[in-house]
Amino acid sequence: MNERYLQLRSLSEGLKLLKKRFSFEPEIINVPVQDSAGLVTAFAVHAPLSYPAGHLSAMDGIAVRSADTHGATDQSPVLITDYARVNTGNLIPSGYDAVIMIEDTEETGEGYLVRSSAYPWQHIRPVGEDIALGEMVLPGGHVIRASDIGAMASYGISTVDVLTLRVALIPTGSEIVNLGTTPKPGQVIESNMLMACAEIRKTGAQVTLYPVIPDDPDLIRKTVEEAVSSHDLVLISAGSSKGTKDYTSRIIGELGTVFVHGLAIKPAKPVIFGEISKKPVIGMPGYPVACHTILREIVLPALSWYGFYVPEHQVINARLAGPLHSDIGIDEFVLVTIGKINESWVALPMSRGSGIQMSLVRSNGFITIPASSEGLEPGSTVSVNLTTPISEALKTILITGSHDPVIDHLSDQLKNTGVFPSSVHVGSMGGLLALKRGDCHLAPMHLLSEDGDYNIAFLKRFMPGESLVLICVAEREQGIVSKTGLDFDAITTHRFINRQKGSGTRILLDYMLKERGINPDTIQGYSREVTTHLAVCLAVMSGDADLGMAVHSAAKAYDLPFIPVGTERYELVMRADAFESDKRIQGIISVIQSEKFKTLLSRLGGYRTSETGVIRKIIPS
Repeated sequence: MNERYLQLRSLSEGLKLLKKRFSFEPEIINVPVQDSAGLVTAFAVHAPLSYPAGHLSAMDGIAVRSADTHGATDQSPVLITDYARVNTGNLIPSGYDAVIMIEDTEETGEGYLVRSSAYPWQHIRPVGEDIALGEMVLPGGHVIRASDIGAMASYGISTVDVLTLRVALIPTGSEIVNLGTTPKPGQVIESNMLMACAEIRKTGAQVTLYPVIPDDPDLIRKTVEEAVSSHDLVLISAGSSKGTKDYTSRIIGELGTVFVHGLAIKPAKPVIFGEISKKPVIGMPGYPVACHTILREIVLPALSWYGFYVPEHQVINARLAGPLHSDIGIDEFVLVTIGKINESWVALPMSRGSGIQMSLVRSNGFITIPASSEGLEPGSTVSVNLTTPISEALKTILITGSHDPVIDHLSDQLKNTGVFPSSVHVGSMGGLLALKRGDCHLAPMHLLSEDGDYNIAFLKRFMPGESLVLICVAEREQGIVSKTGLDFDAITTHRFINRQKGSGTRILLDYMLKERGINPDTIQGYSREVTTHLAVCLAVMSGDADLGMAVHSAAKAYDLPFIPVGTERYELVMRADAFESDKRIQGIISVIQSEKFKTLLSRLGGYRTSETGVIRKIIPS
């Protein structure tokens, strides 16, 4: 029976209803100690014996009665005739209470000379020094580590009681195919439940991942019934909205009860909470970012109620590097990448599309825009929940500006330097303004000025009085890409795909149109914008456009004909103080100036490397 249908509740209210409805009691199983890594102890684990079980020698030497050594000095050594020769780890024979290291003795025909007094229990590990019989080894609710396994084995513990929970993951959708299947047009590879499987297993719970179930209500119902009968928690991916093939809510209602359908959160608004046979069933949206939001905000908290270990996010304050608008009444979660610039953290918002999985890959944190807010202003202080260790965030370099495929290759060449570049493509002017605001470390740009030079005139105009450093990545070829070898003149007769306003490519295009007296309004597709050279090539490759302007390396990556229209200087710009003091930036510069990087540019095609690595400086007069 359906009790709710898209009647939005707040996240906190939904979690309260979920927690109140079920007992969240896990099962307990006994497993071999050697198989317990990552699992959670059900109860406290106590030592069944003392360790060590007897008094052991901590050194190679002789076991003695300490009283027999009293008065021994360098000038008056004492001869020990009653002793036992022992090695490290040997049991101390009864009657002896000290060990003298062999190097502190002198062997004679009658015994050993010692030149210093021994004290009781010297160099002896007493019974129970490590742990005593009955002492607690591990508390209940503890995630078992490799070192814990070694300790339990040493203390004679061969099995351990741990929490267990059987979680079923059911992906649905006729347009979804299993990993390993080549998708046809209109199909996508199932990824949500693979992501959920990895996330849930980290807590120590057991997971069953079902194959994709097509949009057949009878098949979905049969699978859900089977999963509920053999699992403690069931998650269903897709089918939670209001489309014609969204069966999840109806099937849960037929088999049990839907008590929440829709939370006032973004992404992931159409989430479902249901109950079948007294077990929780959660319907998750099909978009990857929405699915991840449900995992983080609902599934993982529920697993913590069962007693499984779910680490808390470290929270830091950062300056927001762009505006974020939001709807009143909705808690919105926004993925961000943070990096430290000088002594301040900066948060760079990622794309907010629910289907943009790369936002998950590129982000290292998230912020929450509360339901009471219409958004956040740029420059405001925000609380960022880190999704990676802060040590990794400290290695992040924020690169904001013009796109070039070589930036991704540069990131790969930096993998062994401990530097993590994070790039956002907002065009050359967007990067310049971000650098001016202090919202990035590096700004890639290729802005052509009237004097024929690149970048410097724009930097002096928009950042007057600033000391700046430019390093040339390469001189690159810009040109027209198409499937049939079209040239620039075809721009008025064929469908065009454009770059965004403020990008250097767009500025170059507009400069060339003005030179030729071509009105942009006469170009079909002039107003359709994408943010990368690769996106231009993809639009041409897929047939959405006949031609576009991109760099040679992007055309080569897609094996598209390329007609050059000019060569431009592509540079990374940074503040002079960062150039001088930031070791991460110095690492990037070293890579750019390396022969290995120049070889890469030559292999990619369309780059001239004679200026690669050349540094120019802007020093205010």
